[in-house]
Amino acid sequence: MKEAALVIIKPDGISKRLVGHVMNKFAETGVEIAAMKIAKTNKELVEEHYRHIKGRPFFNDVVEYLLGKYHKQKKLLAIIYCGKDAIKKCRKIAGATNPEEADPSSIRGAFGRITTNGIFENVVHVSSDKKEAEREIKLWFKPSDITDTIYPTRLKVIESHKEKVWA
Repeated sequence: MKEAALVIIKPDGISKRLVGHVMNKFAETGVEIAAMKIAKTNKELVEEHYRHIKGRPFFNDVVEYLLGKYHKQKKLLAIIYCGKDAIKKCRKIAGATNPEEADPSSIRGAFGRITTNGIFENVVHVSSDKKEAEREIKLWFKPSDITDTIYPTRLKVIESHKEKVWA
């Protein structure tokens, strides 16, 4: 199985119309897209995504930032990139979390900023390691959304399944 990394282009990246540029930067690494979806998320999902910083003073601001509270666009783009050393490659392209410490040629160095409230608007999220990548990918995607087999799956019969369909 290939190494997978979750990359999220955050609402500030969508609002600044950086999607194409960001995706080109990741494509230069040689990693491949295994899944992609644009989403308007919810508080429960974002809180679970950022559970590792729960209890820190900036937790609520980070949650509201990913929910799009501070931008015109309330959506994000979640992408799974796969390939050899995908996490390392994607994190290098993203740059340091703090935009002021990020290499100027990185996504965060070129397009990130720190707001007057001290929030890092850093355009993208990238999984920190393999364990976090698996946890995050399983939060954001179903196995049927992913073109490659990146984690073991099983078939399950689900009774009383409801799904939105075209009218």
